[in-house]
Amino acid sequence: MRIRNLSFSTRAIVGPSFEWAYELEDIGYSGWEMVQEGSQCLTPENMGHVRDILETTGLQLSIHLPFSDMNLASLNPGILAEIMRQMKNHLKLASGIAEIAVLHPGYLSPYGARLPDNCLQTSIRCIRELCDFAADQDMVIAVENMPHLPQIFGRQPDEMLDILGQVDRKNAGMTLDLGHANTMGLVDEFLGRCLDRVVHIHIHDNHGGHDEHLPLGEGSIDWKTVMGKLSGYKGMMVTEMSSLEEGAKCVEFLRSL
Repeated sequence: MRIRNLSFSTRAIVGPSFEWAYELEDIGYSGWEMVQEGSQCLTPENMGHVRDILETTGLQLSIHLPFSDMNLASLNPGILAEIMRQMKNHLKLASGIAEIAVLHPGYLSPYGARLPDNCLQTSIRCIRELCDFAADQDMVIAVENMPHLPQIFGRQPDEMLDILGQVDRKNAGMTLDLGHANTMGLVDEFLGRCLDRVVHIHIHDNHGGHDEHLPLGEGSIDWKTVMGKLSGYKGMMVTEMSSLEEGAKCVEFLRSL
């Protein structure tokens, strides 16, 4: 299989350096997804280094908005205001260097589980507000489907389509996470029902029970069939691995298909 538009996520990298990003093109990647967590966040201090990487390589940048301790369905007004402030700050910093921002749709807290409709509408309102802010930065918000976890929004195709329909913004699309879909046993359903809303894709493997983030080919996903169904897709496909070595395994696996 010919490799195209393949990106590498910094999901598991916690060190402060970005030097490893210079190796991505040699491995076979043409993109870099910066997860806005810990030392891998864009900051005014590291922006020059990030720009230098992008200007001296052919890498296309996307960002993944933070998700640790971040719940867009929170019913605590003070906490939600801080979450939105941080989300907008990341979008503003990425303006001009990234076009896609991946976003998790939120989950039910113990209190929120008593008011699930309120939580869902809070999440939709927040996504809509972030889309409006991102539009001013010429960015797209790509809401990600979630794995098989209790109390979390966005696990089913119908739910994702409903969220995007209620958000109702031209710059709102979907990040199709195929590993997450596999934990739900819904890979075929997501591919069959949601592709016209998909603007971004995450690829990793698992055995269907939980979100393992294995290299491609080490779980139960039928990647040959999946890639055949994605033959018309033109956006980025992002491997979410724990190391460059695992990223290289994914590239070799895809080339073998």
